[in-house]
Amino acid sequence: MNKHPKKEKTFVAVKPDGIQRSLIGEMISRLEKVGLKLVAMKMLVADEDHIEKFYTLNPEWRRVTGEKTIAGYKSKGLKPPIEDPFEVTAIILENLKKYMASGPVIIMVWEGAHAVAIVRKLVGATEPLVSDVGSIRGDFVLDSYSMSDTDKRSVRNLIHASGSTEEAEKEIKHWFKPEEIINYRLVSEEILYDVNLDGILE
Repeated sequence: MNKHPKKEKTFVAVKPDGIQRSLIGEMISRLEKVGLKLVAMKMLVADEDHIEKFYTLNPEWRRVTGEKTIAGYKSKGLKPPIEDPFEVTAIILENLKKYMASGPVIIMVWEGAHAVAIVRKLVGATEPLVSDVGSIRGDFVLDSYSMSDTDKRSVRNLIHASGSTEEAEKEIKHWFKPEEIINYRLVSEEILYDVNLDGILE
């Protein structure tokens, strides 16, 4: 039997710049207000080896990321500095490791109906410059790929969110032990998920 959609989980990380900008509460508040439930959370400083394993959980990540980056240059009428997607990703990965290990991160697991898609929508596009107004990145960051490329660093976009349910499952396992994820009930779930809204009237 399939799990109810309300049990879908996603992985979210507040990156070092999100913490330095004092936006932790703002980001958590947005996820709570939409109706998602926080089921695991911790603060840590990750080492570069753990970060590399995290970004390469998907064996296709190196190829896909390199190809998307090259295509992004070409779509803007720019010549990519390197045409080999694996070489491009090697540079991206080194920058990501420096960025993500530069300070503490807060890692979380959120649960609720369509958790992956809802969080991605609230977070916004990976590049803050093109993120919609109303999204976390669109409202709080002014970084861009052109600026990060010029500075030879990772784009600073505050927060990470899983891209699919499969990705979320792998990412959660990478950062959390099963016993660290709490199974509990929120009173608000009665309004979000109860079929007949029984029990409102006394």
